[in-house]
Amino acid sequence: MPLSPLEKTEILIEALPYIRQFYGKTVVIKYGGHAMVNCELKKAVMQDAVLMHLVGMRPVIVHGGGPEITDMLQRLGKQSQFIQGQRVTDAETMEIVEMVLVGKINKEIVTNIHRYGGKAIGLCGKDGSLIEARKQVAHIQQEDGSGVDLDLGFVGQVEKVNPGIIETVIAQGYIPVVAPIGVGSKGESYNINADLVAGELAVALKADKLVLLTDVEGILADRNDPGSLISALPVSRVPALVRQGVIAGGMIPKVDCCIRALEGGVKKTHIIDGRISHSILLEVFTDTGVGTMVVPE
Repeated sequence: MPLSPLEKTEILIEALPYIRQFYGKTVVIKYGGHAMVNCELKKAVMQDAVLMHLVGMRPVIVHGGGPEITDMLQRLGKQSQFIQGQRVTDAETMEIVEMVLVGKINKEIVTNIHRYGGKAIGLCGKDGSLIEARKQVAHIQQEDGSGVDLDLGFVGQVEKVNPGIIETVIAQGYIPVVAPIGVGSKGESYNINADLVAGELAVALKADKLVLLTDVEGILADRNDPGSLISALPVSRVPALVRQGVIAGGMIPKVDCCIRALEGGVKKTHIIDGRISHSILLEVFTDTGVGTMVVPE
């Protein structure tokens, strides 16, 4: 049933203090998961970013693209190998990763932002040396207790973020869209986890918010009970929840990313359900919000 004019007015009034609070503030959004696949969710994310920009906020989008990379590799006859959740990336694979992330996905996001009334510029870590990177090595614990290092190829860690180009793009009225490709000391490309890039970029930009879109409700005290969502999670509780298995698997690096961002000066971090249409606006502009907010204390 369509909303009445009064209901629409009430929604705008509820959003007003948040619009005032975050006017001129930077919000880094890690865009990934189901929201990059479903057409309606894609549209909702782009509209959210455009609206935030039009009311005076400074959204910055960092995107992933793992499923599309896997699909392209399969079409080219290459199988993916993963170690500790990281794709082993030889030189040929790195070329394909860069092609998909920078040449395809990044430009599609930029095009969609323009389609819904915004202005965007696509970037990767090579542009303006935005993301300086170094090789990442996987440390594997063997059954006998000894450790071994495994070479992941062109998988990288963030060495340094130089946010000047992002600030320039924002100052010119554009929404930056960043592909998580870093550049090494010899000009080589590195594939970097998009959550990690979003967190480090949020720190470098002194962002007020870091928002990670996921394919789950947030952090659940009981994974079998959607009603057990932890709305606000103090950093001090994280170690115990990891030991208990409440925070596990792919959620661990996301929480670590939030903690790193908070330690670096980001005001608030959020892990939200990207399967909910307009979940970004619900988190930023409403009293209840969605997902889990990781806070200092």
